[in-house]
Amino acid sequence: MSINIFALEPDTIKEHLQGYFPDYRFNQLCDCLFKKLHFDPRMASNLPKDMIDFLEQEYSFKLPSIAHTTKAKDGTTKFLLNLDDQNKIEMVLIPTAKKRTLCVSSQVGCARLCSFCATGTMGFKRNLETHEIVGQIMHAAKICYPERLSNLVFMGMGEPMDNLLNVLQSLRVIQSDSGLAFSPRRTTVSTCGIPEGIVKLADSRIKTKLAVSLNSAIDNCRSLLMPINRIYPLKELKQALRYFLSKTTFRITFEYILIPEINMGIEDIKALKTFVGDLSCKINFIPYNTVPQLPYRSPTEKEIEIFLNLAQNIHQAITLRRSRGAEVFGACGQLAIHKGESL
Repeated sequence: MSINIFALEPDTIKEHLQGYFPDYRFNQLCDCLFKKLHFDPRMASNLPKDMIDFLEQEYSFKLPSIAHTTKAKDGTTKFLLNLDDQNKIEMVLIPTAKKRTLCVSSQVGCARLCSFCATGTMGFKRNLETHEIVGQIMHAAKICYPERLSNLVFMGMGEPMDNLLNVLQSLRVIQSDSGLAFSPRRTTVSTCGIPEGIVKLADSRIKTKLAVSLNSAIDNCRSLLMPINRIYPLKELKQALRYFLSKTTFRITFEYILIPEINMGIEDIKALKTFVGDLSCKINFIPYNTVPQLPYRSPTEKEIEIFLNLAQNIHQAITLRRSRGAEVFGACGQLAIHKGESL
């Protein structure tokens, strides 16, 4: 079976082609795939037929297909993608005046069962292959063209640390100068907090920002929201985060979903201040997005205001991040595809 070309670093492709074609043909191929965003080598009018035949014999160019799009009033668009094995995933493209951000999925479903997240209700199906991750990015880049896809966040379906090998390979592919040349400063990998994965990411020498879904700095509360905390409590998570910071120049981003009656009290603020006090970080507070089948509610504007006032004594950069696309269930924590669902 031929390997998918979008799973390979361009330099690997170049080495393979060198025994058959001159280097300028490789440059023409990369221009076709990553600059003009044509995913079929037959669309490269400057490639000779013998090279196209060779490429089609050696490689697959197939990507996940876009089955359906749902666009919110703010321009946020949720895409349903079909995979070869009939599984489906979702990705979300979030445009603003200055940025175009893609929320990338790394798994079909998720095994981590965070109690506030719709994806966890799907259960875990399988890891995405590298080309299925890169394929989301390629589709989004083409949709944005001639504007540039500016930011990537691995915050879609799945836990990236549970599919770290393929996530790291996808970063190598998209960050290559011969590929999309995506800047590490505009790439963020999110995790529910798996120390082993965080350490491996730090040791990989692949540059990327790290976001941690924290949601509480009190072990009992975090364990209620996130079962991962029962395996890796906050003390172990913090050790891994310190290690990551020793290997990078990027600050860590903490994502803290605001859930009334759960993690918005004075004691929550005090614990958070203690946890983040000695870390190079910033904190995004995100009002919870309602998921019909889950028991939590979104905070009122008054509750958000009171909480933010209390949080002013946390001496870190703090942002209130309003999720986009909630009306089409494309916001943070809302991505899910259930058995029998097709659009």
